[in-house]
Order: sequence, then structure tokens, then C-alpha cells
Amino acid sequence: MAKTKTPTIVPLGERVLIQRVQAETTTRGGIVLPDSAKEKPKEGVVISTGKGRLLEGGKHAEMSVKKGDRVLFTSYAGTEIKIDGEEYLIMNEDEILAVVG
Repeated sequence: MAKTKTPTIVPLGERVLIQRVQAETTTRGGIVLPDSAKEKPKEGVVISTGKGRLLEGGKHAEMSVKKGDRVLFTSYAGTEIKIDGEEYLIMNEDEILAVVG
């Protein structure tokens, strides 16, 4: 993942802004993969989070992830967006499967 200026996007509610990790360019056996054969990774880094789900009484539920967490998510999770030439995903917190430790 390239170090770039973090966008100033604050997701609303229980949404999370994620930047995918870079796809592998070679297999474990050393075969170089063409762009058409690369799968989009189902792993990324949390860039920012919303305040959390709104509860009764006007309070927000605490988010399970935080900025900098490396996470796994489902194949079709989120909405892809492009900001300053960089690709990001905005997804609901419940589309995140796990935090990679």
C-alpha cells in the first residue's frame, strides 16, 4: 500500500472508509500474474470510521474497528470510490469479517 495523503472523508453512522492492500503480483511458486488474473484483495486498512450506529436516546454504539486496523471483508462488500487517483471502499461495519492481528 502506497503512503499517500489521507483523504478528509468522515463516513456517516456505522460506515468505514477502507483502502485495499495491494494485490499480489506473483504466485507462491514465482509465476508472474497478469493484471487480468489478479483478484482484488479482500483485505484492507481502516482509514476512518463513522461515529457508530445511532441508539435510542441519541447515543452512538462504539465501533468495533479503529483507524489503522487491518481488516478482512466479504468479496462484494462496500462501494468503491476514487479520491485523488486512489481507490477506497466505504462499507458498513457489519460487512467486516475480522481484524487481522
